[in-house]
Amino acid sequence: MNARIDPSLLHLHSHLDALEEETIFILREVAAVFERPALLFSGGKDSAVILRCAEKAFGAGHIPYPLLMIDTGHNYTEVTDFRDSRAAELGARLIVRNVEDSMARGTVRLSRPDEPRNAHQSVTLLEAIEEFKFDALIGGARRDEEKARAKERIFSHRDSFGQWQPKDQRPELWSLYNTKLQVGEHFRVFPISNWTELDVWQYIEREGMQLPSIYFSHERPVVQRKGLVVPITPLTPAKPGETPEVRSVRFRTVGDITCTAPVLSSANTVSQIITETLQTTISERGETRIDDQTSDASMEKRKKEGYF
Repeated sequence: MNARIDPSLLHLHSHLDALEEETIFILREVAAVFERPALLFSGGKDSAVILRCAEKAFGAGHIPYPLLMIDTGHNYTEVTDFRDSRAAELGARLIVRNVEDSMARGTVRLSRPDEPRNAHQSVTLLEAIEEFKFDALIGGARRDEEKARAKERIFSHRDSFGQWQPKDQRPELWSLYNTKLQVGEHFRVFPISNWTELDVWQYIEREGMQLPSIYFSHERPVVQRKGLVVPITPLTPAKPGETPEVRSVRFRTVGDITCTAPVLSSANTVSQIITETLQTTISERGETRIDDQTSDASMEKRKKEGYF
């Protein structure tokens, strides 16, 4: 007797297959249209999903563009170690450019020694674009992350200053992409724009993907600050009057230590994270990004200055 197949599983696979298909189509389109593209790979879950789709699109050892990471010097070692090992596993060329080098050149100047470097990545990124003459950068932004992200096209045009101008974005009706560029301009391409955080985790589960360990529940000293769970590290010490306590946490998104907060969680498997994701009503950036809490560091402002 044939076993019955749960119709809900068929629907899930059909949905993930459609998203994967679209992503692979976009990745191949980039390879076909642009002369010097690169794939932004931080080691985080979203860029890991894009890299898995690139592996399926071209095959391990045959990804036709390098991986690029802009390193603030304040990243979690679990993430950068995963970045290096995954690039080596796929035989991909990994280019790392450092905000600290921009600081040494004087193109990045901090207002104080402990100022977060995350927003300054834009300068180092634009310098890397100029150095390698990249005409397209593939990134892992999704429209459900944040309101400024929701305005993004999949092929996001950037002017000769590397800036995002909402009025200059091109229509993308029927998945037709206008990739014309003037000299000095480039595109940021977001192949998983239409994915949600839940889609990402369900895909990770389906594919049996490995991720940096900090995505899963672990114990860490933290304090509650302005509604966020702030990790206590040498870069983010406790403030006067705060008493750190060791709590079970995990990271929903990863980035610079000075601006990325975990959430309280006991989820230590992908399946448990999916269950938590189904229950949350707050976006990743809304719950975990310290640098998104002020208008001066708003995503839209940073995007207009050349941010991812």
